[in-house]
Amino acid sequence: MKLLLLLLFLLTFLLSHETGADEIIGGKESRPHSRPYMAFLEIKRCKRNFICGGFLIRRDFVMTAAHCAGDSITVKLGAHNVTNSEETWQTINVKHQFPHPKYNGIRLLNDIMMLKLEKKAKLTRAVKTIPLPSRYNSESPGQECLAAGWGMTELNAPVSDTLMEVELTLMKPNDCKDFGCFDQRSQLCVGNHTSSKSVFLGDSGGPLVCSGVAQGIVSYVMLNAKPPSVFTRIAHYSSWINQILNAN
Repeated sequence: MKLLLLLLFLLTFLLSHETGADEIIGGKESRPHSRPYMAFLEIKRCKRNFICGGFLIRRDFVMTAAHCAGDSITVKLGAHNVTNSEETWQTINVKHQFPHPKYNGIRLLNDIMMLKLEKKAKLTRAVKTIPLPSRYNSESPGQECLAAGWGMTELNAPVSDTLMEVELTLMKPNDCKDFGCFDQRSQLCVGNHTSSKSVFLGDSGGPLVCSGVAQGIVSYVMLNAKPPSVFTRIAHYSSWINQILNAN
């Protein structure tokens, strides 16, 4: 089991957008620019290109997963089809990467990162921030939330160039008992095992949005994309997030 999860984690880096990385399974195409907080991350690491999702939390900060770190990152805001340039696009380089200091890539814990942009984004109908939960914000099992990202729409299918989205159910921590490293304090168990709906690989870093608030960050799933999947619980990191924002 641990090997399976580790292999999945590594695949986030080994697969590029062109070769079939990272997307929504069992969802639908988003209405263009209906998720204006979404960020498409183009990552360079060891002379290879990769993709992740992210979301705008302040005009100069994007939140994503720590395993999406790279030698350099470019953020594309206001995008729907990432292959067709639009007037809504804002492409901004990342100035500083702030992965959580206790991020553990082996146990897949504390998988959260803040990205300071080189300049502030211009807020438009296609580019907006999304609120974060307070430290004491609680989610309820059974609540329906939404995840979005770019990539594969099913196993072994071509990637999707357009933003896709899927409704996922918050599950009880015990539903993720098969994930040996699952930590209910810092992670969310998401996706009903009786459904085929799921995030997958390079949806990594994208948000789980519940009632208009970003509650989670896509972290990892099984290689067969069977739900549930594991999201970083944003509320658990409120103090660290505020520390980074206040210092920058």
